[in-house]
Parts: sequence; C-alpha cells; structure tokens
Amino acid sequence: MRAFKIFLLILCTALAATAQQAAPLLDLKDAIDIALKNNYNIKLTKNSNAIAANNVTLGNAGVLPQVAGNFTSTNSIQDTKQTRSDGSVNQINGAKNSSLNYGVSLNWTIFDGFGMFANYDQLKALNALSQISSRDTIESTIANVISTYYQLVNQNQQIKALRGAIEISRTQLQYAQDKLDVGRASGLDVLNAKVNLNTDTSNLLVQVQNYKSIKIRFNQLLARDLNIDFSVVDNILVDDKLILVDIINQAQTANPSIQLSQINQRLAEINLRQVKALRYPSVGLTSGYNFTDAKTPAGFTSQQNTHGFNYGLTASINIFNGFNQSRKEANAKLQIDNANINSSKTKQNIEAQINDLYISYVSGLELMKIDLSNVSIAKQNLDISLEKYKLGNITPLEIREAQRNYINAQSMYYQAQYQAKTAEISLKEITNNINIQ
Repeated sequence: MRAFKIFLLILCTALAATAQQAAPLLDLKDAIDIALKNNYNIKLTKNSNAIAANNVTLGNAGVLPQVAGNFTSTNSIQDTKQTRSDGSVNQINGAKNSSLNYGVSLNWTIFDGFGMFANYDQLKALNALSQISSRDTIESTIANVISTYYQLVNQNQQIKALRGAIEISRTQLQYAQDKLDVGRASGLDVLNAKVNLNTDTSNLLVQVQNYKSIKIRFNQLLARDLNIDFSVVDNILVDDKLILVDIINQAQTANPSIQLSQINQRLAEINLRQVKALRYPSVGLTSGYNFTDAKTPAGFTSQQNTHGFNYGLTASINIFNGFNQSRKEANAKLQIDNANINSSKTKQNIEAQINDLYISYVSGLELMKIDLSNVSIAKQNLDISLEKYKLGNITPLEIREAQRNYINAQSMYYQAQYQAKTAEISLKEITNNINIQ
C-alpha cells in the first residue's frame, strides 16, 4: 500500500509536468497586448477619458450663445355675459378662445468677469487630468501584467528545482535499495529515503497548486477565460543598469502622481479666477423672432396676429451678498495653498518610494551574485555527497542535508532574481518608462 501511494504521487507529478510542457507558450508581449485590449479598468478609463475630451468645448464653458425654439398653444371654451355701459347685455355661450405663440429666442452672456474663459481653462485642465489618469491606469496594468508574469516564471523555476529534488530523492532511494539488496544497509535507510521522496513530491504538488492559482489571477488580469492554459519563459532577465539619480530626475517630470498634483495646482488657481469673476458685472444680449395668433370672440378684438423681432440688453452686478464673496475668495486661496503643499508632499513621497525600491533593487542584484555562487557550490557538494553515499561513506541524514542545501540555494537565487526584477519594474513604472524586457 505504501509503494502504491508513492506511485500515485509520482504519477501525479509526472502528469503535472506533462501538462506544463504541453501548454502553449504565452509571450510577455502577447500577454500585454491581450491586457491592453481586454482589461476592464483600461476600457473604463478610456470611456472616462473620451467624456473629458468631449467636455472641452466653448459651449460647455458658457462662451457661445444659446438659441432655443419656443412653441406655446393654449385653448379654452367659456360662457361670457357682458353688460355694457348703456345697459345692454351681450351673452356669448361656448366661446372658443385660443392663443398660439412660436418663435426663436437667443440668450448670450457676452461678459461675466472673464469667468467663461476660466471655465474653458478648467475643462482643458480636467481633460489633461483624465489623460494622465488614463495613461497611469494603462502603465499600472502593464506593470501588473509584467510583475505577475515574472511571478509565474519564478514559481515555475521553483517547480523545476523541486522536480530536481525528486530526482535526487529517487536516486538516493535506489542507492539505499541496492545496498539493502547486497546486505550493506538496513531497511531503515530505505524507509528514510521513501519518506524523503514523499516529502519532496508533496512539496512539488503544493508548488504546482500555487502556480495554477497565479495562472487564474493572471488570466483574470488579461480579462479572458480563467481556465486557459499556457506556459511561460524559463528565465528572468534583470536590467542591472538603473541609476538612482537618473530615476529621481525622470520622476520629477514623468511620474503620473506628480503630474496630477501639478494639474490640481492649476485647477485651484482657476477656481480662484472663477470666484473673482463674480465681483464683475454680468452683461448679456437677448433677442428673438416670435409669431402670435390669438382668437378671443368675447373680446374687443376677436382675432389678432402679430410677428416681429425683439432684442434687448441685460446687466447685473453683485453689490452685497453678506460678505460671501470675500469668504469664497479666501477659501479659494487656501485651496491653492493646499494644492501646493500636496504637490510638495507628493514629490517627497515619490522620492522616498524610489529610494526604498532602489535599495531592494540593488540588494536583489547583490544577492543574485552571492546566491548563484552558492548554487554552484551546493551542487558540487551534493554530487560529492551522492557519490559518498553510494559508497557508504556518509549517512542518509548527511545526504539529505546536502540535498536541502542545494534546493535552498536554488530557491534563494530565484527569489533574489524576482526581487530585483519586481523592483526594476516598479522603478520604471514610477518614471513612466516601463517596457517588456
């Protein structure tokens, strides 16, 4: 029964390996193209971006006149009794009265303290804000795709390392069985070797499960069928030429958060212009051409038709509104001060984030060099230990320790590689300079 369980575990591992190899390769560039096409957040932000662009019009800012067509029809049926000054009585029953009015009217504010121009500048600034937010969403999605893709690569590397551990455990089991067959070892060595093989196989199955879970999240990120199977590349290439000073300088002009804070400063200044515009008079033109057709049988005139052009000028100015104008202007100035403070705060936060990421980036690069050397040393030690175990010169515990050291060295190297890569991706995202390398 014990042997049968081992066989099932090994069979599951082999099937998982076969499925992984059979899955079609998904290139990182193709994954990014799919995300840019399908991702829901990108679709939503593109629509919002289009709305902001559509809003940038002179008409929406209040610069252009408003022209409307008007139509009014009223009707009534009335019984009327009229007593004239000479005492005679005029009785009219069921008199039908009607009035028909239609025409075109124009209203045009020609001066409002330059508020309409401030409104137009506000609409342009909001459009720029939407454009930057849209680019930031796209950049964040691309960065997320790249980071998750390389997480899959890292997990796949861990799987390969565990498969290697299983092969070593099988070799150890074979050596133990051979020595037992010739009477050079006890059955305890064989049992220990079987336990090691079972443990390594269980670890592999857990790792494969984690790998598949990340695959599902990756498919979700690409907004496609969650059960689509695929494989990823075998290695991670890290750009080791990033320089801290260059990253900080690039972020000052290219970072989306800094750009957004600068636009918010501009919006606060525009808001003050809009508030100050209320101190000035508002002047407007009115005009129209109207037609009127009225029928009143009981009146002095039973029918009247008029049509003609009308025009006029309107003007108003705020003389006193309970000191609210001064209050609004004071608040607008405070909002400008807050926008300036937030801009400085954002720049400092971005710089601190860059420094933290750069420490992780440099640390990852240094750990890669050290851990790669450890992998080579641990592999040599494992090969020597296997040979000694075959000859009976070391114990099963010693060979297991050598095996564990080799697996740990591989795992630490892959983790350092992934740490450096994720820090690199984040640094490039901050500078709006992300790529698929």
